[in-house]
Amino acid sequence: MFLVEIVFWLSIALIAYAYVGYPLVLGLVSLVTARRVEKADVSPSVTFIITAYNEEERIAEKLNNTLRLIFPREKLEILVASDCSSDKTDEIVRSYGDQGVQLLRASMRKGKEAAQKLAVEAAKGEILVFSDVATILPEDAVSNIAKNFHDPTVGCVSSVDRFVDQDGRGSGEGAYVRYEMFLRSLETRVNSLVGLSGSFFAARREVCKASWSEDLQSDFNTVLNSMRMGLRGVADPDSIGYYKNIADERKEYDRKVRTVLRGISVFMRSLSLVNPMRHAVFAWQMLSHKLCRWLVPFAMVAAFVSNALLALSSRWYAPLFLIQALFYAMALGGILWKPLLRLPIIKLSSFFLLVNASIFQAWLRYWSGERLIVWEPSKR
Repeated sequence: MFLVEIVFWLSIALIAYAYVGYPLVLGLVSLVTARRVEKADVSPSVTFIITAYNEEERIAEKLNNTLRLIFPREKLEILVASDCSSDKTDEIVRSYGDQGVQLLRASMRKGKEAAQKLAVEAAKGEILVFSDVATILPEDAVSNIAKNFHDPTVGCVSSVDRFVDQDGRGSGEGAYVRYEMFLRSLETRVNSLVGLSGSFFAARREVCKASWSEDLQSDFNTVLNSMRMGLRGVADPDSIGYYKNIADERKEYDRKVRTVLRGISVFMRSLSLVNPMRHAVFAWQMLSHKLCRWLVPFAMVAAFVSNALLALSSRWYAPLFLIQALFYAMALGGILWKPLLRLPIIKLSSFFLLVNASIFQAWLRYWSGERLIVWEPSKR
């Protein structure tokens, strides 16, 4: 039983470190040595890139929102990269041509990053800003995010995600999103972000053109390209992107699976960055934020099974198993009967279970050889 005990406590330790220990260590390190972002009111030339696939219902709203951005018009280039849309998306974009909007249409559908690459190759701006069609930005969004590039150590900048309701009004973010935004702020103070908000982020042109991959998740890979160039990624609390929750819970779950699957692919092809001899701090961040988080589903299974075995022969382990069983009962109850989600503890436990179920499924799909390139925009 000694080996089973080791498995149990190591599993618990991994879960605790992934969600509590890592941010705690970040917080302690930031008290000793905090890196600041030297921001200033600058107006570099900017290329604003929107990637679209069959977005005829939302593209006009996005373009109108983009044209309202407060930034010197002579320094703002607006490109829409259409991933071979088959609806009226391209026609609508062309109708904005007299307002400075340029359409770049892919000859065949190859995925979001491939479409973005078309725009990256055509971009004239010093700073490239990427934004999804579903993301609505405040008028000062571009000017705010551009300020961060006054700091020569910054290679890319992430926005802060905010939810809005179906009427477009601000609503309270979920606990998980608030946690992620808090974690990014800590990572910025210590060294660098590990990932960007794919819905709204910016990077130096040389970072994007150095090694843009058509088959790797751009919001993750852009940070890695920055690190390879001796730069870093930071989170800007003043750059906010508003987006709606996905109404269909099944589609939201599928989106999580796709996101993790694509993230694993980037991680596995960037193992040189987890070499502590070359990237000491960032290697620790990558392993902690990404790999440890992605190993939690297996730790959960190991903790439950080992605890069940230990509970058979130890009164001390029986209460711990009861706590685990109660947690999963609450989580499953919230998933199967929605009214229970009104209780915060059940809502949080259900979300935690679904997130880790999606990670587990992503690993299964990765091990089966599946890789995602072509994407289907989430309808919100």
